[in-house]
Amino acid sequence: MDKKPRMCPHCRAFIDADAKVCEYCDGKIGPPSWKRPDPGMALGGFIQQSHFTTFIILFINLALFLATMVLTSKIQGGSISLFGGIDGQALVLFGAKDTFRIVARGEWWRLITAGFLHGGALHFMMNSWVLFDLGATVEEFFGTSRFLVIYLVASVAGFVASMFWTPSLSIGASAAACGLIGAMMAYGRRSGSSFIWKAYMRWAVMILALGLLVPMIDNAAHIGGFLGGFAIGYFAGTPQYGRPIEAIWKTAAGIAIFLVAVSFFFAYQLLSQILFT
Repeated sequence: MDKKPRMCPHCRAFIDADAKVCEYCDGKIGPPSWKRPDPGMALGGFIQQSHFTTFIILFINLALFLATMVLTSKIQGGSISLFGGIDGQALVLFGAKDTFRIVARGEWWRLITAGFLHGGALHFMMNSWVLFDLGATVEEFFGTSRFLVIYLVASVAGFVASMFWTPSLSIGASAAACGLIGAMMAYGRRSGSSFIWKAYMRWAVMILALGLLVPMIDNAAHIGGFLGGFAIGYFAGTPQYGRPIEAIWKTAAGIAIFLVAVSFFFAYQLLSQILFT
């Protein structure tokens, strides 16, 4: 049985299934998917491999949403309500973007932690739906390392823009989601794919329209996130397996994960000081 041709991860040309070097761009090619161990599923078949990193992010968001919901119940002295809004004090303690605290107290880590928090069930579910739909595609095109860098840079860029727009609290994964849209549009522009450009332009227009129609949406964070994702996506390129540049992206992704961990450590310190002293 003849093997179907596969797509070069560098130039997207169709090449021989067993080729080790692309005949069009001379890029090195990794092993075919059928030679990789269990390529389709992760965690013992529980989730698709293409969604693995996205699932990790969604799991962190869910855990933090549930934690802020429990703290809201304690602050307000009532029972837990799944569809009730999250108390502002709870969001501050967990690391919401607060311009005064960031500037006056040097709590820079809020620019990172804010992207993992949500103000209510509807807010969480909407962002989760967008991330689930976009995450796997962006990771497939850019690879896991670039995906993680794009995600964090876009989220931070969004909340930096929000700082200059409004001093009020701001949270949510939508800045990062807009960054993923920006990265795909950058890919479409650089690769000359009008199909990809137009497809994700529709996403961008939809989110912009939603931001103009619905009050309390942080449009500055959306725009900042989009610009951050577009910038990284335009210059990142696609994975070049076996080349030194991949080590640089892996290091950058490791730094991104480290910064997230450090940021939540600072948030934990603040939370423990308030609640247990």
